[in-house]
Amino acid sequence: MAEPTDEDVVTTAAEAAEGLIFARFKQSNVKDFDVTVTFEDGVLDVDVYINAPDDADDADAVAEEAARTAQEAVDELFAAADDA
Repeated sequence: MAEPTDEDVVTTAAEAAEGLIFARFKQSNVKDFDVTVTFEDGVLDVDVYINAPDDADDADAVAEEAARTAQEAVDELFAAADDA
């Protein structure tokens, strides 16, 4: 398998982060969220913002976990390419 394209990396990271957010919060309860992913010169940058339900006191922790999950998903993407 060829190295993932920049688009593949960004899409994989964004989908992983979004998936984690909605695994932690019911989608209808999330007022707003933003996942910004850049991949330039081999450097991945993931920024996650969640405007979570008023009673959610762990939105920042979930945002950090979503960013880590995005990184792990990209690491797995590259590992799969290396194994092929």
